[in-house]
Amino acid sequence: MKAVLYDAPRSFAVHDVPRPSPGPGDILVKVLQSGICGTDLHIHEGNFFAEFPLIPGHEVVGTVEAAGSEVEGFVSGEAVAVNPNINCRHCEYCRSGRALLCPNLKGMGTNWPGSFAEYLTVPYQFAYSVEGIDPDVAVFTEPAACAMHGLESLGPRPGSTALIFGAGPTGLLLAQLLVHGGAAHVTVAAPTEFKLDRARALGVDETVLLDREDLGATVRKLREISGGGFDLVVEATGSALVGEQCVPLTLNGGTVLVFGVTQPSDRVSFSPYDVFRREITIRGSFAEINSFAAAIRALRSGRLRTTGLITHRFTLDDYGQALKTLQTDKSAHKIVVTV
Repeated sequence: MKAVLYDAPRSFAVHDVPRPSPGPGDILVKVLQSGICGTDLHIHEGNFFAEFPLIPGHEVVGTVEAAGSEVEGFVSGEAVAVNPNINCRHCEYCRSGRALLCPNLKGMGTNWPGSFAEYLTVPYQFAYSVEGIDPDVAVFTEPAACAMHGLESLGPRPGSTALIFGAGPTGLLLAQLLVHGGAAHVTVAAPTEFKLDRARALGVDETVLLDREDLGATVRKLREISGGGFDLVVEATGSALVGEQCVPLTLNGGTVLVFGVTQPSDRVSFSPYDVFRREITIRGSFAEINSFAAAIRALRSGRLRTTGLITHRFTLDDYGQALKTLQTDKSAHKIVVTV
């Protein structure tokens, strides 16, 4: 089969590799398409737990090609999305219901063969039926699940106000979940006007153009339109400089959510006295592991919309161009690779 194969960071090619065979508890998935996200750029550089050699890709929709002897609940040809985070189910964290903290976590496309290939095998417990959902919607299942976990981490109070820095696909999925999850008003701030247009089309209450050259001006505008700050502030850009604006924009008793992926060496400064005095909560939201079913229900119902998010399509042979487009093309939003 054809697959993107890295032998080291920044070193990849499209190869013919052996098609995997499902074990007794696995299903063989014929890939239809996979999304590229910012995490794939980190993996390209050798970060985010990447282990080489590696087939990347973790946002996948496909169909069941074959199943092992112990597989239950799937039929040949059924459309599926795959939860890429596979926990060991044996460690203290897994056994206490905190599977995402599993120290033995395997990530499809990170340290487990991923979906930028014609086929992949996965334990059947990590596959979910998306039969009847348009593949262009189902391909958002993994980022939608990450957004769902973000919503669960925030736990918005009814009537709260929220600010999201960043209008990437996952940020806009989280913004929609906040709109429907109890927040009375949701604002998105981002540096790209066409993404803000999409945010408004998807139901966000207010948008602000983020000026990276003058963050102070953006903060002043956000204070003005919010009347001083927000109950919930989400950093979804992966920028440490943007992250430094979050605590000052959070109202007393509010919550900051670190949702974007920064570099491991990045640092953010804030006043610990300010956090202490105003009882600010700072939380992280890393990936997801138990939110797939809820995300699929939201996508299937239409409550969580993806209209207009896909802007570019490439084939496996053009994977390098797809990465370059994500890195450099300001008109790119969600990019999918078709097989």
